Amino acid sequence: MNAAFLITPKNEVKFVYEDWTIRQALEKMEHYRYTAIPVLNRSGKYVGTLTEGDILWNLKHHASLDFKDTEHMPLSDVPRHRDSSAISINVAIEGMIEKSLTQNFVPIVDDSGVFIGIIRRQEIISYLLKQTKVRS
Repeated sequence: MNAAFLITPKNEVKFVYEDWTIRQALEKMEHYRYTAIPVLNRSGKYVGTLTEGDILWNLKHHASLDFKDTEHMPLSDVPRHRDSSAISINVAIEGMIEKSLTQNFVPIVDDSGVFIGIIRRQEIISYLLKQTKVRS
């Protein structure tokens, strides 16, 4: 079984663009109460996942900045501290389980690397729980 049946499609996923500013991303993350959010380029390709920690570490390394400065700093300048690489829609469910151990969601891309959605860790756990009950 592949990832397609668990996916939350892109049109239902909140994301940011890499050319957005840190301030824009923070506002969106705060509004939706997210600690991590997918980052896309303007072609729709997945480029990474931005976390609160990435932003905090970046601000720590630029201690002379104040919050107003984040209105002019693009996300593309913020280093990511975790490898949150995406997986193909064709990957079997087993391939997602390991990824879900270290991130709240697994980004899903098509064969061209275009972001098509996410699979939340909660969906993977629910699926596994149902499978366990079926086998019992």
